[in-house]
This record gives sequence, C-alpha cells and structure tokens, in this order.
Amino acid sequence: MPTVLRVGPYRFFFYAGDRDEPPHIHVERDDEVCKFWLDPIRLQRSGGFSRAEIRRVHDLVQTHHEELLEGWNDYFGSSD
Repeated sequence: MPTVLRVGPYRFFFYAGDRDEPPHIHVERDDEVCKFWLDPIRLQRSGGFSRAEIRRVHDLVQTHHEELLEGWNDYFGSSD
C-alpha cells in the first residue's frame, strides 16, 4: 500500500492491485477509509466519514491533486 501523502491525521494511499481501476486515492484516518477518483475529482466511497469531514478531505484532494496523480502515475505508469 504505497503512501503518497500524509496531512494531519490523514494518510493518502492506494493499493498495489489498483492498477486496473481509473486513478484514485484512498484516504485513511483511524478506522475510516474513503476513496476519491482523481480525474475528475469525485467521491467514490465515503467509508464512514461525516459529511463535514468528507468536504475537508475533498479539499485536501483538490489541493494536492497534482501530487496525488503524479504518485499514481509514478507507481503504475502514465496513462498517456
């Protein structure tokens, strides 16, 4: 599970077996894990986070979008 980024209590990662899915990121805090597609950015699974926290995580995904997408492409290879 490569970790791409850590911000506060959040760990941004993907699974090594995620290659066959579109670019996305899992975000973990404690026992909660949500999933966002990266292109375009949208929530795929909320994983028990509250609406307010999902908004905070969404903002972090937006802020760090390039870094997250770069991490995906570096690990799995670019889709170009």
